[in-house]
Amino acid sequence: MTQQTIDLPAGTIHYRIAGPEGGRPVVFVHGFLVDDTLWADVPERLAARGLRTYAATWPLASHRTPMHPDAPLSPRDVARIILSFLDELDLRDVVLVGSDTGGAVCQFLLDEDASRIGCLVLTNCDAFDVFPPFPFNLLFRLGRHPRLSWVALQPFRWARVANGPLGFGLLTRRPIASEESRRWLAPSLTSDAVRRDTARFLRGWRTADLADVATRLHRFERPVLLAWAPKDRFFKIRLAHGLRDTFPDARLVEMGDARTFVSLDEPAWLADEIAGFVGVGDSS
Repeated sequence: MTQQTIDLPAGTIHYRIAGPEGGRPVVFVHGFLVDDTLWADVPERLAARGLRTYAATWPLASHRTPMHPDAPLSPRDVARIILSFLDELDLRDVVLVGSDTGGAVCQFLLDEDASRIGCLVLTNCDAFDVFPPFPFNLLFRLGRHPRLSWVALQPFRWARVANGPLGFGLLTRRPIASEESRRWLAPSLTSDAVRRDTARFLRGWRTADLADVATRLHRFERPVLLAWAPKDRFFKIRLAHGLRDTFPDARLVEMGDARTFVSLDEPAWLADEIAGFVGVGDSS
């Protein structure tokens, strides 16, 4: 695994890369208020099977380097940042993997320009008119105002709150480690510039925009894997069923013992499903 940075028109992106240079590229897109560590060791597991993995931290409230002050950062604009990442690294036939808010961003990306995408993997994520689910839509509204978001985040300085049912606690089956939640929350708690970035993202957020994108997802005719946890309280299995019926070539697999953050609860299972989906062997 190698940590790298890349300077894009919108700002600097940090990412970790693993796997052989000639391997098929896999690009991961995490959700709101988490970073690349959301993927646990899934990228490294896939790298061991010959894939070239790119796990970046996107400007979704847990990024440590603020974007340029004039950079547009709506959900569609974040999708454009990912496209510029693919362009700059000249990645083609990409396996695009999205989770949570990142799954919505992936859908915006397909709507914008799917020419570099070879296939799509979505774990539990926003879709149709669920963007985001309750109660996170309340957090999104507060986050449109940097000062209000700072006030709202103060209780999350305490691990009991951050990792409890009002924080990340309902998003995983296993307890979230305090080190993980502190890492995710620190940029928004400590950086005015990151909070301003987040406000730009949330001011550009409209639930109706994702519902509109859903009317065009059928245009993406390449393979889609929906790796879903049906016990998730927020992104219900009906969303996976709807996506399966929308994409022309989609397959749904279920993980019964996970929650929203499938990659944290079942990293080995997710890596195996992605590897089988793209047709690579085991690491032995």
